Amino acid sequence: MQIRADALAPQLAKGLRPIYTVFGDEPLLAQEACDAIRAAARAQGYGERKVFTVSGAYFDWGPVLGAAQALSLFAERQFIEIRIPSGKPGKDGSEALQRYCERLPEDVVTLVSLPRLDKTQMNGAWFGALDVAGITVRVDPVDRRALPQWIAQRLAAQGQPVQDGEDGQRTLSFFADRVEGNLLAAHQELQKLALLHPKGELSFEQIEAAVLNVARYDVFKLSEAVLAGQLGRVLRMLDGLQAEGEAAVLVHWALAEDIRALRRVREAVDAGKPLPMALREARVWGPKERMFERIVPGIKPHSLSPLVEAAQICDGIVKGLRHPGWPLDPWAALQRLALMLVEVAAAPRAPKLALRP
Repeated sequence: MQIRADALAPQLAKGLRPIYTVFGDEPLLAQEACDAIRAAARAQGYGERKVFTVSGAYFDWGPVLGAAQALSLFAERQFIEIRIPSGKPGKDGSEALQRYCERLPEDVVTLVSLPRLDKTQMNGAWFGALDVAGITVRVDPVDRRALPQWIAQRLAAQGQPVQDGEDGQRTLSFFADRVEGNLLAAHQELQKLALLHPKGELSFEQIEAAVLNVARYDVFKLSEAVLAGQLGRVLRMLDGLQAEGEAAVLVHWALAEDIRALRRVREAVDAGKPLPMALREARVWGPKERMFERIVPGIKPHSLSPLVEAAQICDGIVKGLRHPGWPLDPWAALQRLALMLVEVAAAPRAPKLALRP
């Protein structure tokens, strides 16, 4: 049975299952889930612990299969961890995990830890066996929209809530801006606040003075922010990507891909194709699919031509060329291109933004 990480604690309170599988690409939340399972096992007398790390295709699964069947000499109950950092147990591992799940003894609790899995891996027989035999815990990243609430919950848990109303939301938004994309650092900043201040309501000034700017960005999140029309966030992300040493060419590629996709979808819709079909043919899916569904109907065909031309100009600038009327600095040119795309993306839901090039 698959559950989300936030549903793990209530499940553990009902009693331990014979096997738990934790998978996902958010290190902090995955570690916390594994720690919670370990703590629950210790509390119920699973004192002997064995850890196996699957190091490659030639890993020997014999000791793993034998460990669960061997009687413990030091404790009545065993806790076995199987770590698969690659997320790919291989053919032998797949068969071994399926056999393992078929012969789970009552005095053993097993924890399998995995990274983020793709659809093919999750449809594998070995993962299906793990899911049927116990609990699979999916650890999803906390996206920017959910981050203020996540921070609020953590602050409340350590007895340091923020103010109610708009002032509190402003404080949480500021906190989120400083730690976006870096949940481990966010956790450290929360711990710092617990050390610096006693329990009680925290003010904006206290958080502003204490929380460092540890945000980390990637070009794909930048693309989502641009399509969402989030001007302030886009500018912060461009500054952050430049400071982190990201390649300007890669940032341009992400923006240009969105511009080309918008043009393809708009042209397909104008030719009479239904929007869902146009999106599939343009290979637009996931979060971007929902954004395109909002943006495309409100786009005027002529508004995309200047964007395509600007993307071509910007392509030359990030590769060292010059163009009249455009900045010489690649990042300044990228900012101009991003603002043009933000304006087009925001137009269907709001009055036209007055953006200076």
